[in-house]
Amino acid sequence: MSRFGKFPIFALLLALAALAAALFGALHTQISYSVGPSYFEDYKFAQFGTDPEMAPRLAAAVVGAQASWWMGALVGLPALLYGLVAVPRNASFFAAGIGAIGLVVILATFAAVAGLLGGIIVTATGWPDASLTLPDGVDPTEFLRAGFMHDASYIGGGLGAILAFWPMRRARQIDAARHAQQTQAPE
Repeated sequence: MSRFGKFPIFALLLALAALAAALFGALHTQISYSVGPSYFEDYKFAQFGTDPEMAPRLAAAVVGAQASWWMGALVGLPALLYGLVAVPRNASFFAAGIGAIGLVVILATFAAVAGLLGGIIVTATGWPDASLTLPDGVDPTEFLRAGFMHDASYIGGGLGAILAFWPMRRARQIDAARHAQQTQAPE
């Protein structure tokens, strides 16, 4: 089969990765807004130029989607390119791509929770000290809790970019075994 026959699947998977990241970002910001409204109201809303008349939760979701969609495409690109070339069957490529996207979302979720816990622990211990430079007007505790959560989810996404190769490699192995089994001459 021609490798170009899988290109529409590749494009669809890349778009689904961007959509999954945008949805993740929109949902993620609902939690981070809960623990750090100042992070958004005094920093991110101005940074992203959100409409001041927009409801804060909706504005946080918009910021999350805008900040995340590209990460899905970027994180998915290497593993999806590998799958485009290495996974023989269209169905296997699509299934592995969905698995890779799901794996990245799960890793980013666990990383975000770890970041939130880290932010809570760090602020509960009295850190940061006065030497830490934060944007003007933000509540330091809220900023650090939401900021830790935000940064950790990017780290989870980065780790996901590496681990997303696993479903692709597994699909390649399964397809190779299936092909070998089908080509064996019966005795």
